Amino acid sequence: MAERSFKAEVEKLRAPPGSVFHGEGILAVTKALLECGVGYVAGYQGSPISHLMDVLSDAEPILQALGVHFETSANEATAAATLSASVMYPIRGAVTWKSTVGTNVASDALANLASGGVTGGAVIILGEDYGEGSSIMQERSHAFAMKSQIWLLDPRPNLPTIVQTVHDAFELSEASRTPVMLELRVRACHLHGSFVTRENIRPPFTLRQALESPVRDTSRIVLPPASYLHEQEKITERWPAAVRFIEARGLNEFFEGEIADLGIIMLGGLYNNVQRALMSYGMSDLRGNSRIPLYVLNVAYPIIDAEVIRFCQGKRAVLIIEEGQPDYHEQAIHAVLGRAGMHVKVHGKDLLAKAGEYTVAELKRGLAGFLQRHHPAALAKPVAVGLPARGPRDPQPAETPASPSVSVPVLAGIVPARPPGFCIGCPERPIFSALTLVQEELGQHHISADIGCHLFAAMPPFHLGASTMGYGLGASSAAAFNVPASKRSIAMMGDGGFWHNGLASGISNAVFNKADGIIVIVDNNYSAATGGQDLPSSRLDKHNRSTRHAIGEALRGVGVEWIRTVDDTYDVNKMRDTLQEALTSDFQGPKVIVAQSECMLNKQRREKPLVAAADQRGERVVREKFGVDADICSGDHACMRLSGCPSLTLRNSGDPLKPDPVAHVDDGCVACGHCGEVADAAILCPSFYRIEWVRHPGGWERRLDKWRRRIVGWLQDRQRRTLAARTLYAGDPA
Repeated sequence: MAERSFKAEVEKLRAPPGSVFHGEGILAVTKALLECGVGYVAGYQGSPISHLMDVLSDAEPILQALGVHFETSANEATAAATLSASVMYPIRGAVTWKSTVGTNVASDALANLASGGVTGGAVIILGEDYGEGSSIMQERSHAFAMKSQIWLLDPRPNLPTIVQTVHDAFELSEASRTPVMLELRVRACHLHGSFVTRENIRPPFTLRQALESPVRDTSRIVLPPASYLHEQEKITERWPAAVRFIEARGLNEFFEGEIADLGIIMLGGLYNNVQRALMSYGMSDLRGNSRIPLYVLNVAYPIIDAEVIRFCQGKRAVLIIEEGQPDYHEQAIHAVLGRAGMHVKVHGKDLLAKAGEYTVAELKRGLAGFLQRHHPAALAKPVAVGLPARGPRDPQPAETPASPSVSVPVLAGIVPARPPGFCIGCPERPIFSALTLVQEELGQHHISADIGCHLFAAMPPFHLGASTMGYGLGASSAAAFNVPASKRSIAMMGDGGFWHNGLASGISNAVFNKADGIIVIVDNNYSAATGGQDLPSSRLDKHNRSTRHAIGEALRGVGVEWIRTVDDTYDVNKMRDTLQEALTSDFQGPKVIVAQSECMLNKQRREKPLVAAADQRGERVVREKFGVDADICSGDHACMRLSGCPSLTLRNSGDPLKPDPVAHVDDGCVACGHCGEVADAAILCPSFYRIEWVRHPGGWERRLDKWRRRIVGWLQDRQRRTLAARTLYAGDPA
């Protein structure tokens, strides 16, 4: 099960050549792959390209009809190694993952791939997750491209350009015998637009042909002395071939402008934001006609020296726009102009923020500084005829030159921070409620966190987790703490991280080194953090995947002896007792707790259509919800501090003698029962109750409901009569 289904949209992939394709960027990339005659596609999900994997999965019937092999890879290293099929054979292959964390995992395979080179086109589609919308550390793919001499494309974010870039990427790869990276930023992945389609092509050389007629060339295998020659080949043969192709095809774009003595050099992915910033100063129009000449680097690496020199000829100053540090392009262009003896003033990080996403507001500040220095007339304010000019005033923030520091979000200090947190009903929340209760009794412990939803425990209200090193590296992060002490370390890991990397690098390492810590594996049936994709341990049967491989069996297979499985994480008492047992056990060696409950988001996606269909058929449907009795609630809010559920909130008590707000469960409740379990495990107030709302009840339930209403009505009438009698007695002067 994935975060989103594209079963309806993928039918557009069958569009005949010459038709106008309307859709999302991710769908357009898939169509372009089919048009290019790709032979195989693989990858690992992760924002912002999770949907690309989802599209490919839903489009498997179309891929199979064309003879295209598709696999969901175990991790990014597996995906990158899959491209080895293009080393010896003229087969086009594409892989995809989230960068830069995915590229780091894949870097070993990529380095070997780039060293030997490729025969068929090999394209790596990267979800460039940089900026305020990112969920990872702020780094870019550029360093990996430079390190391994892999060409990096960064297309302008519109569908025709993106689709054409996919075609160009394969041809560039084949022309230079080098793998090519194509990075798509978050907004580019999800923008909508249209382009004219071409014919879907069956791969001219298939994987089956390769298997039946194998070939080998030892000069392509990365072993001495070939590996020494590969480095020379990259620079003396492949790089010049790539430069010739890029120049001949015009992959980088030049846009003329009337202010010919100035220029702006930018990465293609930043084009839309730069245009919006230019428009704010009247330097461009709605059609993208800029008054300042533009040089758009749809090829982020390598830099084409001849193009830089041609663009800068006759210019007084240029502004280079690239996000993040180091300023690779600014340094490279300085070097190109210096070697050519050209005296052009180069601006970049002196006017724009050194780090951070280049939003339109940030670009406006940088452009203001550039224009103020070299074309101040652009910033002059028009004065209405017949009216006196306004007096001096403080410049607006968008018009002041940027400080060469870090960009600050526009709404910082205005809108309160909204840290990430668990979803309503998340089965991982009870684990940390239980851990909080255990630490109240046994004291604070060192907790190594991991990538995944469970990392949200580092935020309020739990504040649990001291570090996170990478996907599936929770147990590895605790390796240094395998020393004698009065307390044991605790490491977290999700089932997605376990299968991605954790089994080998964390669990096996802990067994091998006889680690004495605790490892908690959160098993929620899916790779929930990346969009709810299936795993080897998923419980649902898949016709094209092998599932139901228990994590416990894999643990025993690598030598773990102490294993406890909690099959219902919402049972806070059991979860607490299991954690306490692990922390106090006399057993020496790794102690692993597998905490199982299905991801609530995927459970709702799976069950809601079934419930709606049953309701439509007139079948009995039960909806549950929890509530809080305001009369009983003490108002100390301890339940919230131990739960943190977004549906558990505050409201007025309605009692003038109870001025403090009381707990309240809103309509978002999915009846997971966690709040009530926490109240029981922590021995809090018994104010929680459960409601069952029955649609289409049976005859017996209807009769039972009538009797209940009569009994409750009789009791309420008796209570009213008693209260009325007491009031009358209190008012009797006798």
